[in-house]
Amino acid sequence: MSHPQVYIVPVDRWYIERAVWLIAGLSVAFTGFCPVGNVLYRFGLRGLLADPSRPAFYFMATDRWYLERRIYITVGINITLGSLFSLVWSPWWLAFTGFVGVAMVWFAGTGFCILANVLYWIGCEPRLAPDLAHTCARREWI
Repeated sequence: MSHPQVYIVPVDRWYIERAVWLIAGLSVAFTGFCPVGNVLYRFGLRGLLADPSRPAFYFMATDRWYLERRIYITVGINITLGSLFSLVWSPWWLAFTGFVGVAMVWFAGTGFCILANVLYWIGCEPRLAPDLAHTCARREWI
């Protein structure tokens, strides 16, 4: 099986997860609940990673740790740590927080993310592009 070298999320339309990547947070990765996602849901935007068992509100599916969910937690941790370090050690840590923020805006706009590709290359399965999915056990391209 041939394996594409780069993972790019779908950018042919706007969906909740893509919009929330502009405002990613830690709680979304753990609970699936996102206040921004619910506002967007009320305005008619639909989620591609939405949990179908909770139709009244937008909750991201938390049944397993797929690639896109790992992005939320990694970004949330990086922004939180960068902000805390800027208060404790040096305001220069805000440059790191800014870099993460710019990377998320880039990801939402283009679908390309360095972190997503690193996770993809080490075997994390994307849920937004299941035809590209693979697991460590099935990787024949190594």
